[in-house]
Amino acid sequence: MANKDLNKSSMRTRRKLRIRNKVKGTAQRPRLAVFRSLKHIHAHLIDDASGQALLGVSSNSKDLRDRLQSVEGKCDKSREVGMALAAKAKEAGIAQVVFDRGGYLYHGRVKALADGAREGGLQL
Repeated sequence: MANKDLNKSSMRTRRKLRIRNKVKGTAQRPRLAVFRSLKHIHAHLIDDASGQALLGVSSNSKDLRDRLQSVEGKCDKSREVGMALAAKAKEAGIAQVVFDRGGYLYHGRVKALADGAREGGLQL
């Protein structure tokens, strides 16, 4: 193991592909895909049947940036992103989604985003 970071990223990619073989999104129940970077978190609702992203929310998007200024901690910001995604999904008429954790552990920021989406009214 010469490069630990390369090994970690390749293992995450393998987990991600394993999850994607099982989780498929439709127009009625899109896939909630999560991407986590060091500073931000991104969530998108994707219809895999048509290959389209229906809507997306990020912790650095313009409409959330002002609201997240007062929130401290990345987990709390992730919860707010989940609630904002649920609000946008309700406006679009989406009530149920399939959760795709993107190869990350269901823990910390990923779990906080899912909990925020549930609080906002989405069924995962």
